[in-house]
Amino acid sequence: MPARRQLRCTRALPWKRDLFRDIVVGAVRAARGEVPVTVKMRKGIDPDHLTYLEAGRTAADAGVAWVALHGRTASQMYAGTADWSAISRLVEHLDGFPVLGNGDIFSAQDALRMVDETGCAGVVVGRGCLGRPWLFGQLAAAFAGDPIPADPDLPHVIATFRRHAQLLVEAFGERTGCCEIRKHVAWYFKGYAVKRHIRQELANVASLADVDELLAQIDPDQSADPDVMSAPRGRTGGERVPSLPDGWLDSPFLGAGDAACIREAELSVSGG
Repeated sequence: MPARRQLRCTRALPWKRDLFRDIVVGAVRAARGEVPVTVKMRKGIDPDHLTYLEAGRTAADAGVAWVALHGRTASQMYAGTADWSAISRLVEHLDGFPVLGNGDIFSAQDALRMVDETGCAGVVVGRGCLGRPWLFGQLAAAFAGDPIPADPDLPHVIATFRRHAQLLVEAFGERTGCCEIRKHVAWYFKGYAVKRHIRQELANVASLADVDELLAQIDPDQSADPDVMSAPRGRTGGERVPSLPDGWLDSPFLGAGDAACIREAELSVSGG
């Protein structure tokens, strides 16, 4: 099984109940209580193959610290809106075991609303923090009952982007660090009138000197477009049929053919 297919079918692991149980139990046992083991999952593969209630119970019984649920199926990718009602059902199903909610958390207000509507113990943030590291401070304030800080102005965004680039360079060296910061350009400056050539050149920087030269060309005296800022961040798009090994959906339990397929996948991504 090619590595790409193996990576895509990780979201389908809970369908194989015995395999999923063995993996989670093995991880908890290996951690020996020294490191908390957690599980994050989706509702299932598609509407006809939902697994989250069974998988959540299995993980809780195995001794994980908490379970997080993204309220979409694997086939949905990031299409539509997350089904927060599924998070509510898992909270009720596990009756007191900590469940975290995930899906469409783009602001501190979204997080508070999810907790209020679902009864979850907390939230997991994915796309919502892309280009917005200050979101975590806003979340901390919201859950502490403190006033939620406003989003920063553009000069603060520019300074944060520069600091992010510097930290990446310190961690990985200038060449790799600058390559890593390139993918953050669109996220940080979403909603701002940054000229096309500046965006394009920021997406190809090779040094911090390049970063500084380009950032200095951005007009800092502007506000973000509220309509753009309120739109979903990161990946979006329509549904896709998950790539699965032949016969994967025939049974919720492992068969001989599945075991051979899994061994092949392990070799294809582990370096042998």
